[in-house]
Amino acid sequence: MRYEKNTRKSTRADIERQKQEEIVNARIRQFDVYFPKLDLRAALLRPLTETKTLGLLDVNCTIKGGGVSGQIGAIRLAGFLTRDSRIVERKKPGKAKARKSFQWVKR
Repeated sequence: MRYEKNTRKSTRADIERQKQEEIVNARIRQFDVYFPKLDLRAALLRPLTETKTLGLLDVNCTIKGGGVSGQIGAIRLAGFLTRDSRIVERKKPGKAKARKSFQWVKR
């Protein structure tokens, strides 16, 4: 009887770990509504599992257009994307285009 009581006692760390697991499972269930396929859900949660922040962070995303897998790819890369800074160069005076010169004839 005493042996069973000693094994049933859980430390504070175990209780905290169980609470964290319950929170994680509750948050993961929310993904089931939007992404019912298991492989897509795994791809979505992979960055969080790799960095061991699953259940610690709240992620809110607004995505428009594309398919389901495209949306998952966009969410995975959220925060890593930046604006493409390449823009069209303006035309300079004395040039045919931005960099192209007029044809030059020596004679």
